[in-house]
Amino acid sequence: MTASIWGAPPVLPDTTCYLNGVYTPLKDAHVSVLDRGFIFGDGVYEVLPCYNGQPFRFEQHMARLDRSLAELRIGNPLTRDEWADIARRLSMSLKAATGAPNQLIYIQVTRGVALRDHVMPPQIVPTVFVMASEMKLATPAQRENGVACVTANDFRWEKAHIKSTSLLGAVFSRQISADAGAVETVMFRDGFLSEAAASNVWVVKDGVVMGPPKDNLVLEGIRFGLIEEICQAQGLRFELRRITRAEVLDADELLLSSATKEVLPITSLDGLPVGHGAQAGRPGPVYAKLYAGYQRAVAAVAA
Repeated sequence: MTASIWGAPPVLPDTTCYLNGVYTPLKDAHVSVLDRGFIFGDGVYEVLPCYNGQPFRFEQHMARLDRSLAELRIGNPLTRDEWADIARRLSMSLKAATGAPNQLIYIQVTRGVALRDHVMPPQIVPTVFVMASEMKLATPAQRENGVACVTANDFRWEKAHIKSTSLLGAVFSRQISADAGAVETVMFRDGFLSEAAASNVWVVKDGVVMGPPKDNLVLEGIRFGLIEEICQAQGLRFELRRITRAEVLDADELLLSSATKEVLPITSLDGLPVGHGAQAGRPGPVYAKLYAGYQRAVAAVAA
């Protein structure tokens, strides 16, 4: 009866995942319905890119995982070496099974299983889940032409610095751009830039690369540090500060950054071209420098 109403259930891949100390086919992995991640979204996650099976910015991802877990008062259940071993094992397994050259390692840690109660139960065992999937990078056309985005008010909660599994706000905000046929939703809180639904946003003006400050209203993407490093190497000025909506609309260039987008130019915002003069609506020179620097960082890991 269920299948006739809702259609057939999705066919899950027969790839290997890690669940609570056991490697098992993803299609066979199960957790309790009383897991607090399922009941409350009481958990955190990380998405670790791997190039040619090698984790990229591993220490920075682990540091952010530690920060998120600390905010939720969950002890990190594994050591850095254990996380690294799981990531490499799953990435190489996926590469061997599918031929995918680059992988994404999804890490999720929830508080664990307990009877439903909003209060954080003490001394329960965290649930640890890790899986690998193919990393689908931006297409050559997106790199050549840039991508379209739309804007919206940031209606999410005020602890955006936690990489929480409670992602309904991100789901709603990303759907805004999906409904408009755009790649991302650039959000503003009280008239100031925060971030996109699943990316950080960068503003370029007069050769200066600017982003919002590292506070509780923005998830500090791993590319924060990387872009600052590339700017230093390229002689570009880098600033983190509050950026008004007017500054975003007047930008010379706008950029997205994330694990899969790496660095990607926004060339249309709310249907209007980004930039000025002959460069309007085209990827700009600062993007070219940042993307080249990013690829050098990747090559150093993937070699």
